[in-house]
Amino acid sequence: MSEEASSQDGSGKASRLIRIGTRKSQLARIQTDSVADKLKELHPDVHLEIVAMSTMGDVILDKALSKIGEKSLFTKELENALERNEVDLVVHSLKDLPTSLPAGFTIGAVLKRENPHDAVVLHPSNAGKTLDTLPEKSVIGTSSLRRAAQLKKRFPHLEFKDIRGNLNTRLKKLDEKDDFAAIILAAAGLKRMGWENRISLILEPEDCMYAVGQGALAVEVRARDTDILEMVSVLHDPDTVLRCIAERAFLKELEGGCSVPVAVHTKVKDSQLYLTGAVYSLDGSESLKETMETSIALGDKQSLENVDERAQRVGVTAINLPANSLAAAERLGVDLAKLLLSKGAKEILTVARQLNDAR
Repeated sequence: MSEEASSQDGSGKASRLIRIGTRKSQLARIQTDSVADKLKELHPDVHLEIVAMSTMGDVILDKALSKIGEKSLFTKELENALERNEVDLVVHSLKDLPTSLPAGFTIGAVLKRENPHDAVVLHPSNAGKTLDTLPEKSVIGTSSLRRAAQLKKRFPHLEFKDIRGNLNTRLKKLDEKDDFAAIILAAAGLKRMGWENRISLILEPEDCMYAVGQGALAVEVRARDTDILEMVSVLHDPDTVLRCIAERAFLKELEGGCSVPVAVHTKVKDSQLYLTGAVYSLDGSESLKETMETSIALGDKQSLENVDERAQRVGVTAINLPANSLAAAERLGVDLAKLLLSKGAKEILTVARQLNDAR
């Protein structure tokens, strides 16, 4: 825990002080405030202080994310603060967190997922249109290789161009210039900002599957801080945790990242976890896509007594959740990745990485 571990509440009694690290963007603050509100509700005796900071991804805005080549673009500075005991926990968008965390850190909570799909936001002059009905050579803005690869294949009449900046900046670039006919953004971010009215349409999995962890918030803590880990673990949403562990295990086994197009779709239904995963060439002309499922039915408590429930699975520590279900989810992701690798996924991703580096 950080050095200053107590503060005075209104009654003059000492209350525990917990510092929460976050990025400075409006969306990051909204997301962090929502986590802080939940913690305050569950632990009213705790005093929470939010510490905002800029990350490399917030500062370098003249390059596509996939070209910067740094896995921890939006997380490194926050993790440095966590390591130096300047903060006690950090709130991230889960999709920003690499599948392997630095030693000593763990994801102590994965909150209930917002809509993980991508959204199309049309330029005001294109109101009422769809991606299908936009004119030939209309330019679509996206900083994601995953989105571009899938949409190039599905909508060959459109062109795709990088667009960087936070949500506010990207919407401004769309509205105030005529460079883009539309931009693609995560629906979750727009919803959290209260800008659902800007969503022209949601992209279904047939058109564009989402990124690993998209729409979910993660709370990262120091692995040794068992009290903090216990405190945040109540925020875990079981279905979201299982889905995201499967997705992260899939990405990790593929050795993917933001410099290659990898996409997923998951659902939990009747104690079964379904995972669809795909890899694409940069132009979407080559792809591999498969679906697998596994049972995540809860075992009886006795059978779990000898299992270490504090084991990290792709960076996630999910105490109080059945270890056999977590293990099944992780295995599902690994098995699906191995299936795609056996069909040539490595070759597709290697070429995609080389072409992206050469751009």
